[in-house]
Amino acid sequence: MAVGVLTHESPRAPTVTGGDLTRGRWRLVVAAVLVQLALGSVYAWSVFNKPLQAQFGWSKAQAVLPFEVALGTIFLGSLLGGRLQDRYGPRPVALTGGVLYSLGILLASRVSDASQLWLLVLTYGVLGGIGLGAAYITPIAMLAKWFPDKRGLIVGVAVGGFGFGAVLTAPVAKALLAGASNKPGVFLPLGLAYLVAVLAGASWFRNPPEGYTVRGFSPVRTGKAAAPPQAAYTLGQALRTPQWYLLTGILALNTACGIALVSQAADAAQELAGASVATASVFVGVMGLFNGAGRILWASLSDRLGRMRACLGMLSLQALAFLVLPHTGTFWLFAVLSAVIYLCYGGGFGVMPATAADFFGTRNAGAIYGAMIVAWSIGGVLGPLATALMYEASGRRYTLPFTIIGITAALSLLLPLLTRPPRPSGEQPGRQHASPTPGGLGNAPGRVEGAA
Repeated sequence: MAVGVLTHESPRAPTVTGGDLTRGRWRLVVAAVLVQLALGSVYAWSVFNKPLQAQFGWSKAQAVLPFEVALGTIFLGSLLGGRLQDRYGPRPVALTGGVLYSLGILLASRVSDASQLWLLVLTYGVLGGIGLGAAYITPIAMLAKWFPDKRGLIVGVAVGGFGFGAVLTAPVAKALLAGASNKPGVFLPLGLAYLVAVLAGASWFRNPPEGYTVRGFSPVRTGKAAAPPQAAYTLGQALRTPQWYLLTGILALNTACGIALVSQAADAAQELAGASVATASVFVGVMGLFNGAGRILWASLSDRLGRMRACLGMLSLQALAFLVLPHTGTFWLFAVLSAVIYLCYGGGFGVMPATAADFFGTRNAGAIYGAMIVAWSIGGVLGPLATALMYEASGRRYTLPFTIIGITAALSLLLPLLTRPPRPSGEQPGRQHASPTPGGLGNAPGRVEGAA
């Protein structure tokens, strides 16, 4: 059933005709998940480490370099893509980002000898990472606009697709690698599959029309605060608020703690819980399910508990789990604690996009949350690096790094306690509003007087 007839692809004010405009919005969720499943394949990189080391004689550090560069450049793509989608709409940006990501994977298949590590870094890492960032941020910003009534849940479903991407990709990549003489050659069929998925999904993307509302939904009645459209922040205005930096800090710390285990999961399972190599491999795949599920679970909970309470919950559970993890001794307890950490790690990516939209409005959500993705790059590099350095410094034991990470997560609880929604004043683009009511830890981050 048609959502409406759009006269052109515009991010702001297309002409719309038709009945209930919310009827077709669930198609956009399916399209967004399809795109995110393709993009989430980046988390399956560990499957390539040992085959690349065996074929080219690379060290472990060399083998993971393309993945680290991809994480580091995601921020560049999300920042640029977020700003462009706010201006031109989600479809062209998602299509361009998806094509760049797929092209990077396809070109990575041209690597054929040990001297071409630079080519793998350039194609998979730089080109793929920038394209991934641009395509990743777009459906998040788009769905936040279509689902003001279920913002946390729907954004969580979208980024949950990203978390599940590695679960689907890893076994396929393993099967392809087993029969390949030139291991990078498997990037060719994988890249083609990603290209089909992102083109099929992103071609459906579009923003809601100007003045779009959901029948029966009122942020004031439900207690779910959202910045009113006429008071929406630009990226520049958001960057001049302390709240943007507090939210970015929360996401960076949550990411750094969680990905510290993600980067060491197989080795830690063997050392701390006595798991076999085969069991550890299966364990890593199963944990990927919790990464994806956490994005949906915590995002949904944040709709009910409040965004900052959800952040407090994620950091508290990670702190407790990391402090106990080095002393488990049994695999079942290690697995349970690891599942909790994975749930909380994924949860940060589910909760924060909705939080940014609550605090700063949805009109420029792509640019504002796109800039926040720098937290992913920072946490994605510092977490594994700090863990590896502390592991080596402590005599190749996980007690010190996991204990320090647990303490870090506990200290991080201060940030959600300090974070409240920005007061709409000063250079706010819309008309003046009364200050939001306090309650950043309540059922909503606070509300603005007169919010629609």
